[in-house]
Parts: sequence; structure tokens; C-alpha cells
Amino acid sequence: MIHSFLLIGQSNMAGRGFLEEAPDINFERIKVLKNGRWHKCFRPVHSDRKTAGFCLAESFGEKYATVHNVDVGLIPCADGGTKIEQWHEGSLLYDNAVNNARLAMRTSHIVGILWHQGESDCAAELYPTYKERLGKMISALKKELNLDVPVIVGGLGDYLPECTLSEKLKNYHHINKALEEFAEENEKVGFVSAKGLTANPDMLHFNSQSLYEFGLRYFEEFEKLREDKIYEELPSADDATRTQMELL
Repeated sequence: MIHSFLLIGQSNMAGRGFLEEAPDINFERIKVLKNGRWHKCFRPVHSDRKTAGFCLAESFGEKYATVHNVDVGLIPCADGGTKIEQWHEGSLLYDNAVNNARLAMRTSHIVGILWHQGESDCAAELYPTYKERLGKMISALKKELNLDVPVIVGGLGDYLPECTLSEKLKNYHHINKALEEFAEENEKVGFVSAKGLTANPDMLHFNSQSLYEFGLRYFEEFEKLREDKIYEELPSADDATRTQMELL
């Protein structure tokens, strides 16, 4: 059975790493969900914007597949430039993630949720309630999908104050604090620091090499939270799954 991961958040989860700078990844055991079916991994994994590029889920998936000797499925649902209010229960992005997750669950076992978002919520009137709103969204999502799996959240880059696109980005450390507290206060939630990671020239998006490193950090944090019994209880692939994989 494919072990799959739901990818949600905004552009730094979707990935804006320049493809010409993207590190080599072994896609042999990595699949991407598209139109409800699993396809051999391709770039860009997300297609939310024409600027979509290398994403952290690629190195995460490669490492996971190697360590656990399984096929990995990526469920790309991140959307660039979105605020957390656009992810609340019943919103278009939330429903899209739910629908894609349900399709993926027919032929895979979702074992984790990867989240990166917050740049769009750095305004003074938004960041004070970020942790509360994130908690409501994650709780609703897990309940609707009947999932009890680790959720990994990533910090915002320390380079953001150098970005000239918005003065609000200087408040990024408030979002990071909220993400860290969210992880500390909730079971099966892990926080991944972005310290030391660098950006594209826009000083808004992580560059390809940093996204590669970020994906490995996400994996390390996930490994701290996963339960071995999950892997012992995973069902074997059904006939429909085997038939589909034979066609890939």
C-alpha cells in the first residue's frame, strides 16, 4: 500500500525553487495524485501557479521511501498567497484538500500531513489569532477524514525582513512563535525550524537547495512522531491499486 502525505499551505509548500537549480531526486518510488490517480512523480509537483517549481516534499518523499522501503504518494493541495482564513472548514481550499485526500485514501494510506503557511498572515491584525485558527482548521480536517496522524508544520524564513514586497513580513517571528506553541501544545504535531535556510532573489521563497534541506528536516521531525503500529497495521494493496500501478 502506498504511504501518502497531504501537502497543504501556501507557496513555500507548493514550492518555488527554480527547476534549473533543483537537486536530483530519485522518483522511482514517489507518486503524485492527479485527477484521482497516482502518476509517477513529475515536476512541478504543484500546479497552483506558473511559477511553481521544486518543493520540499520531493526530498521528504525520497528519504521516506528509502528508509521505509515503500512507495510514497504526494497529494498536492497547497495554493500560493493564501491566508489561513482561506483554509477554514468549508472553504474551497479546505474542501479541495478533503476531496483529494478521500480520493487518495481509496488506493493509499495517508500517514501524515505537511503544512507550511503564514507569510500571508503576518499583518498585526492577523498573527495574534493565528495559532487558534490553525488549530481549528487542523482539528476539523483530521476529524472529517478520520485521521489520527502526525502533522508537521514548518517555520518561516529568517530572511523575510529583507523582502521589499511587504512591511508586514517583518512580523514573521510572531507566526513562528505561534507555530512552535501549536506543536508544543498538541499531540502528534511537530515544528520544523527554517533557521539557516536561504531564499530566491525575491527574499520571499526558499530556494531549491534550502527546500531540499527543509524536506529532510520535515522527515526527521515526522520520524519522531510516527507510531510503529501504524506500519504494522497497514493493509496490503487491493486489486484496484495493483491494477493501477501495473499501468504506470
